[in-house]
Amino acid sequence: MPDDVRELPARNDSLSRFLGGSPLAVLLRLVLLSVLVGVVLAAIGFDPWNIVYSIRRLFDWIYNLGFDAINGLWRYFLLGAVIVVPIWLISRLFNAQPPRR
Repeated sequence: MPDDVRELPARNDSLSRFLGGSPLAVLLRLVLLSVLVGVVLAAIGFDPWNIVYSIRRLFDWIYNLGFDAINGLWRYFLLGAVIVVPIWLISRLFNAQPPRR
């Protein structure tokens, strides 16, 4: 290997290692997966409003301002996130490795 070729430093910070990638990429994947799971759960009749009533009050206020599209997307996101985020967190906790010294 030539001397003028350098390797990029590995990203080994503990947050990225715990999350399974960069925080922004993980957040994007979780949002998209939550919306997808929310659509599926809504199709079989589940409703997220009885789970997160306090958050609903906030978005009722936003809806009254005229953001109907945000309300629809939010319903799917919440419904999927109720399933996706706890499963993801449990899987990350069970796969967490102790820090190396």
